[in-house]
Amino acid sequence: MKTILITGANGYLASYIYLLNKDKFHWIRMTRKDADLSDPESVKKFVESQDFDICFHTAANATTAVCEENPELAQKINVESTKAIVDVCKEKNAKLIFCSTEQVFNGKENHGPFSEEEQPKSVTVYGKNKIECENYILNTLDDAVILRYSWMMGLSFPGIKASPNLVANVMNAILRQTPTLFTVNEKRCLTYARHLAEQFALICELPGGIYHVASQNDHSTYESARFIAETIGASADEIESYIVPNYDRYADRFRDYRLNADKLSQYGIVFGTVEEDVLQILTDFNWRKK
Repeated sequence: MKTILITGANGYLASYIYLLNKDKFHWIRMTRKDADLSDPESVKKFVESQDFDICFHTAANATTAVCEENPELAQKINVESTKAIVDVCKEKNAKLIFCSTEQVFNGKENHGPFSEEEQPKSVTVYGKNKIECENYILNTLDDAVILRYSWMMGLSFPGIKASPNLVANVMNAILRQTPTLFTVNEKRCLTYARHLAEQFALICELPGGIYHVASQNDHSTYESARFIAETIGASADEIESYIVPNYDRYADRFRDYRLNADKLSQYGIVFGTVEEDVLQILTDFNWRKK
């Protein structure tokens, strides 16, 4: 049985993947208590002290505003600590699975869906951090797997705290009767995190390279929000009152950084459509209108 060192072990994706795969691997679950990513040297020391076959590096500061306000801190957490982990993986001849993001395309003027061959371009600190990491990994390791995620969806349940996502945002708007803005000038892929967790063992067998993790989506964020509201049984009046179109955000340049996930499908790792994912989430948590 292979041993996986997983960073950011208390995070949404990490904890979900661990839950569904805990009997398939031996796990070393690294959290902030073991090493703080703002201290790359402590990260290096901890990782060096462990014996593992695979490092699944999920930890990062992905909050755009925090990264923009504290670029030096973001560099330490997202880049320098990642480089330290990469170097240790090279020394140990361990495989790295690195979590990247659709945000590496947030500076593109052309529209998605983007393939893995598309040259990334970012205008945010976080996106630039991830591009720097990707380049360092590709230049240092031969068999590393880089996973670029779309916006991951899901709801919290015991032991798993979901990250902020569109399904939860829509449910909060309807249930709390709070008018909430949803972006019209934006298209993003939205993916149920469960589907990634269920296929994680296959991901561990991938040859080195970059792979896009995303369900297909042809709708704006606002249109997707309306679909979610309709599916949980919100009335037309509720949808008009609480699911509010935001026409101002990105009005100067339509934002489209959807990902094409065809490459993963060649290895039997398949994601569906956003509509299918939404229906599955709401069915799993008994929120789907009968």
